[in-house]
Amino acid sequence: MIIGDRKSLAEILDMIKDCRNILITGCKGCVTVCNVGGLKEVQVLASSLKIARKKEGRPITIEENLLERQCDPEYIAEVSDIIHNYDAVVSMACGVGPQFLSEAYPKQKFFPAINTKFFGGATAHGIWEERCAGCGSCVIHQYDGLCPISRCSKSLMNGPCGGSANGLCEISRDVVCIWDMIVKKKMEQGRLDDLLAVAPAKDWSTSRDGGPRKSIREELTQ
Repeated sequence: MIIGDRKSLAEILDMIKDCRNILITGCKGCVTVCNVGGLKEVQVLASSLKIARKKEGRPITIEENLLERQCDPEYIAEVSDIIHNYDAVVSMACGVGPQFLSEAYPKQKFFPAINTKFFGGATAHGIWEERCAGCGSCVIHQYDGLCPISRCSKSLMNGPCGGSANGLCEISRDVVCIWDMIVKKKMEQGRLDDLLAVAPAKDWSTSRDGGPRKSIREELTQ
């Protein structure tokens, strides 16, 4: 799941400072699950912006909208009849949403209301943690399903550093040492020797540094 946080009200107000009539559109995908861009959050942001602008003596008209997903052309096409009725559109999706909208409607202005953070999941109610770096060639089978790339502060793939203590990372008492977890799991299963095996160099060509990535399912493109 893609996790994000809403931008500050001040930042959003600055983006729309020249607008008198905007559309705020949310997304029923990841940002709804992490309570940052669903219907409730769209309504809260709309109310907050209206109040703030009224205090400034510059009232603003705001319409609210919620799309099934903002990362799919068939769903963003649903606003084609109304998209140009506004000075600008504020997207409450992850960073993919406003980009898809901008490409589909090049004559309209789009502003992001969300700061996209990471790929992760819920570890407790109201708490989400990173679990994947999206590097494109997963090797967590070598580490019993745990990812040292995204969960080690140094992304170490060949064992723990000397900075962890009592299962915690040296950078913070709030950060668990993933290598401590990996080693303990291997020990509990009697497979500690697995870590002595020489693993081939990881293929980093699938990572972000090669430019925008693309996934093609040929069976679906026919």
